[in-house]
Amino acid sequence: MNFLQEALAYIFTGANWSGADGLTARIVEHLEYTAVAVVFSALIAVPVGMLIGHTGRGTFLVVSGVNALRALPTLGVLLLGVLLWGLGLVPPTVALMLLGIPPLLAGTYSGIANVDRTVVDAARSMGMTETQVLLRVEAPNALPLILSGLRTATLQIVATATVAAYASLGGLGRYLIDGIKVREFYLALVGALMVTALALILDALLAFAVWASVPGSGRLPGGRRRMPQPFLGDEIDLESRPRAEKSVSDSSAAGYARARPSPTVEG
Repeated sequence: MNFLQEALAYIFTGANWSGADGLTARIVEHLEYTAVAVVFSALIAVPVGMLIGHTGRGTFLVVSGVNALRALPTLGVLLLGVLLWGLGLVPPTVALMLLGIPPLLAGTYSGIANVDRTVVDAARSMGMTETQVLLRVEAPNALPLILSGLRTATLQIVATATVAAYASLGGLGRYLIDGIKVREFYLALVGALMVTALALILDALLAFAVWASVPGSGRLPGGRRRMPQPFLGDEIDLESRPRAEKSVSDSSAAGYARARPSPTVEG
């Protein structure tokens, strides 16, 4: 309990937020590592997921590749990267990308593949090219699932970006490494609390982005969309018409239902 009190006292002390090694600088560095890894993950996973989801080819690659990447240990990949490329930004970025690619790839593929086929066929019948169908029809409809994959990837990366401290970088992982090294464990707790708070904030922002990307204007509390309701008069009118007349417009159906002779034919 003393560690928690000391950690909270450290966080709520204004002097600890300033300077090159302050909390503000460490949070900015942590966000930079997260943003770099998320961007590079998206540059790889989103185009591949869109292509596979659109063509339907390579589904086995998505399943096997996602499972294989998820099985890789992040710290082991980081240490291997340090041995190959030395200390710096490259090893942690590669290690974090392996965390971000699977959810982004799975979310993008699922979003594109699950777009209503009647909508896609209608777009093709209008003369759209395959690229236009993908970018103008499938991608906007798949946006909620793509953002859901981005949300998962961001949370995993921001929570694991502390490994950058192992490559002699900054970020909130410095509190974890340095705190354990000098046996001031409350500093390690400070790093853990700050990473948790940062992850919760990013999760809330991305959850709102996912909710806002759902097609439809009116939304009910809890993220549900407000479905348009017909007028009572429309319901009565539809119920009173014969079954055969419901598939045509109101004016045409009324004209044909009366069975009036055509003036041009009758002379």
